[in-house]
Amino acid sequence: MLNWFKKIFTRDARITTVLNEEDSMKKFLIVGLGNPGAKYSETRHNIGFKILDEIATEKEASFETLKLGDVASITHKGKSVLLLKPNTFMNLSGKAIKYYMKQEGISIDNILVITDDLNLPFGTLRMKAKGTDGGHNGLKDTQITLNTPKYPRLRFGISDEFSKGRQVDYVLGEWNSEEQKSLPERLDTAAKMALSFTHAGLANTMNQYNGK
Repeated sequence: MLNWFKKIFTRDARITTVLNEEDSMKKFLIVGLGNPGAKYSETRHNIGFKILDEIATEKEASFETLKLGDVASITHKGKSVLLLKPNTFMNLSGKAIKYYMKQEGISIDNILVITDDLNLPFGTLRMKAKGTDGGHNGLKDTQITLNTPKYPRLRFGISDEFSKGRQVDYVLGEWNSEEQKSLPERLDTAAKMALSFTHAGLANTMNQYNGK
């Protein structure tokens, strides 16, 4: 009789483990990097926030201010997706990312960090499974906090059209008139690309969207 109970409990434990693993595979965290506050809302450095706003608008979701960031929950093709805009400021982005990964039980393979990139022409989209921080303070802190450079990221090109010594002013500056005209379409494509990551997977999304 004792052996029978042991078998039942062992079987139930295995089933619970499988169900928990399946649930975790269906949960995703999409993080847009940026700085909180109205003074930064229209700057190039805040493109991550803008893309998350685009996703939330499309999904008719709204953000609420919770611990370490503004958060919205959506579903997309059977997946549960948490949208996170850290309010820690760019240099401490990793703290919020790690907190919500742990809080929601989301694996590192199921997070996507969206950031601006000076090394890509304006509006160019590029997703990668891993990489260096490229001098980006948000990515640098994320890599240090997660203790690995191996996490998916989506980079949005903002180009590097600034004179020597003016990088900070450029990334914290607002879009010029030509960029503003193209921005709505670029935001729409970036939002679709981010959501594709959650249902089509990293490789398929990269093949379909990278460089577009």
